[in-house]
Amino acid sequence: MAFEHLQSLMSNVTDELRQRVRDELPELAEMRDQSLRDKSVEAWAIALANSSYPSISAIPPSGNPSKMVLKRGDQTDHIRGVTRLSIVIADEFARSNPDLRIDRDIVVAGGICHDVGKPWEYDPDNRKRWQDSPARFGMPSMRHPTYGAFLCLLVGLPEEVAHIAAGHSGEGELMVRSLENNIVHMADIGYWRTMLAGGMIVDGTISDKYKRPLSL
Repeated sequence: MAFEHLQSLMSNVTDELRQRVRDELPELAEMRDQSLRDKSVEAWAIALANSSYPSISAIPPSGNPSKMVLKRGDQTDHIRGVTRLSIVIADEFARSNPDLRIDRDIVVAGGICHDVGKPWEYDPDNRKRWQDSPARFGMPSMRHPTYGAFLCLLVGLPEEVAHIAAGHSGEGELMVRSLENNIVHMADIGYWRTMLAGGMIVDGTISDKYKRPLSL
């Protein structure tokens, strides 16, 4: 059954879609490990092939569905931005604290794949099914960190990358984040806080955790 499910998920993946992912995420080239690059591409290709979105740029530019919506740009701006910020953080700490054993490739793959579950959580068909029957499915049945971790493991990405997908957001508060996960988490949170501080988030879409001042 698991093999049949995998075959079903991969049936709509094409080389054209894989190339589109490579074109949209040039930071893939920052990974030294070719296998890690290819599996990161495959995770995104499967995510898109099983959604309503033909590309990452077609996904609404927000942190969660209808929350933290960017005034301009698209989802690639966030994915690439978080990946580049993660690289800068990792490289700075590697220079200034050489005793830290940071796996740079895992950081890059984690940045690339941290939101790979978004096509699932954002997909209009999924959201309609959940909204029509939340007592049966939940709302959503799985958030993008959970589904993203599933995709990472499905394509054979290391557990360390799946851990970043699973724990980069709120779910990570229920676990001890790895060193590389902490880096991607800081980059992700920093991205949204900076965009909010700069007036780049649509009014009325700010998530409660980012609102200031906090209620005491």
